[in-house]
Amino acid sequence: MPGQLLARGVCRHLRSYDFVCVEELVPRPGRRVDVMALGPKGEIWIIECKSSRTDFQADHKWHDYLEWCDRYFWAVDQDFPTEILPEDTGLIIADGYGAEIVRMSEIKRILPARRKAITLKFARHSARRAHAYRDPGVARFT
Repeated sequence: MPGQLLARGVCRHLRSYDFVCVEELVPRPGRRVDVMALGPKGEIWIIECKSSRTDFQADHKWHDYLEWCDRYFWAVDQDFPTEILPEDTGLIIADGYGAEIVRMSEIKRILPARRKAITLKFARHSARRAHAYRDPGVARFT
């Protein structure tokens, strides 16, 4: 899937900033972000991966993610029409092997209680993924 390749490239690139990433995290019921990144100082970035103009135009929920992160980015490939993306959001050009931050988004610090809640979700999501990787049969117990 093109979006998954973009996510892989983004996650690889963010490691160079000492960020750790998880894919497909659910910040609240009914919403799932493509990539959430946690920085070395506790900063939280959300990156939505869009593979086409149609994919972007069909996304009506992205505004709901702004309250769950300090910075918000779009990750697209080099052929994407970037002029259609909101200018106050970040922009990452990516492929399946790496990425580059082209435009940094504005920083909007999330509330401390929300930061604690989303950091806990991030940790639990990561631990579940690691456990499932190490013990693939664990899914039947949940």
